[in-house]
Formats: sequence, C-alpha cells, structure tokens
Amino acid sequence: MSQVRPALRAADLPGASWRKASFSAGEGNCVEVADCTEFASRGIAIRDSKDSEGPVLLFQRATFSAFVSGIDVVDQ
Repeated sequence: MSQVRPALRAADLPGASWRKASFSAGEGNCVEVADCTEFASRGIAIRDSKDSEGPVLLFQRATFSAFVSGIDVVDQ
C-alpha cells in the first residue's frame, strides 16, 4: 500500500525565488519555477501562477532537465 504524503506548499520553501516562463503572455495560464537546489538540496519547484500559496511540485534537477528537454515549443 502506498503512503500518501502531505502536500508541499510554497510556504515550505521560504528561500525560493519564483519566476514565470518567458513565454507567459500575462494571460494567467502559466507556471512559475524556482531553483531550490542551493538550500537543503530541495530541487526544482513548480507552482501554478494563479495559486502562489498552493501546492508545489518538486523535481530532482536531472528529472526536471529531462522534462524540459522533451517539451516542443509551438508558435501560437
């Protein structure tokens, strides 16, 4: 049986410096990313820009790099 972990929230990463994607057109449909590897080796954090106090996804640096390298940029 898998164990359910409590949600990680932005408040749990007080040293995080959040930034939006450069392709964000201010339409509110974007995510913010923070590099948290310099404190507590936490990794790369991602959150919904519309819910800055909400839940956070946390990835190891290598996992995040693999994810980003697999994204295709499409002109809109």
